[in-house]
Amino acid sequence: MNLRHLEFFKELAHTQHMAKAADNLGISQPSLSYAIKKLEKEIGVPLFEPDGRNIKLTPIGAVYLKYITASLNDLSQGNELVQQLMNPDTGHINLGFTYTMGQQLVPELITQFQLDPQNQAVSFSLGQGNSNELLAALADEKYDLVLASNVDKLGEQPTANLFDFIPIVQQAIVAAVPTNHPLALKESLTVRDLAPYPMILFSKNSGLRPLIDQVLSQAHVKPKVAYEVEEDHTMAGFVRFNLGIAIMPDLPLLDQSSVLLKPLEDQPLQHQIYLIVKRNHFLTPSVHRFQEFSRNYCWQNYTNKKRLL
Repeated sequence: MNLRHLEFFKELAHTQHMAKAADNLGISQPSLSYAIKKLEKEIGVPLFEPDGRNIKLTPIGAVYLKYITASLNDLSQGNELVQQLMNPDTGHINLGFTYTMGQQLVPELITQFQLDPQNQAVSFSLGQGNSNELLAALADEKYDLVLASNVDKLGEQPTANLFDFIPIVQQAIVAAVPTNHPLALKESLTVRDLAPYPMILFSKNSGLRPLIDQVLSQAHVKPKVAYEVEEDHTMAGFVRFNLGIAIMPDLPLLDQSSVLLKPLEDQPLQHQIYLIVKRNHFLTPSVHRFQEFSRNYCWQNYTNKKRLL
């Protein structure tokens, strides 16, 4: 059995006339007859029977036709989808990103990418999570690209063996305090200024936790941990209700009427954001185009201008 034989069967079932079907298919009548007999021999039942000067489907042939038609239609749709995905102007991108990236970088990149008329038909599916979750999904090929922090290991396996980490932008690390907090009156803070107060930290699952631990360690501060959370806006919400202060990436769209984000004078570290792809994994042309666009855009508008996100 091969695909051509199934196409022959479908056409013959449609015309119910051997000569007409052969003519429509552009083959000889003996070739068509041979293909149908071979197909019938393989499945072990007759598919056609005489009907006067014509032929007609047997009852089993009629049932078989429904499945063959559905299968050929699915195959045709699959071929069309593959052609669409391989067209850089009409492809689809599965993009994962950390929660913070949804506030500015991801919508900025998609908007700028689609300003080019060639890219306006490229579609996106979006997903969010912490860096560990996103990398696990990337390893399972649920995403084409991920924007996240660097994570050293995925389970027991070093991530450097699985992914390529492409640095694209950096975020400033700031202090978050309620507006009625004693530290709110100071123009800027040091990390040691935070030491006496309860702190809200990112959970150990967060890609940001190692960086925050490093910030505290360099300042010789042992935090008084009140709560651990995974997401930036949750952290800001806890700060707002005086459940602690925090060290977190700058959130430019955060309403500072109830939470103030203050620079840390003695804190030289930034949060590095990476564009991450699975190593040795095929990327469709549209995904590759968006990857290169993102790298170039972030270089021109952030890194080259020494601008933080």
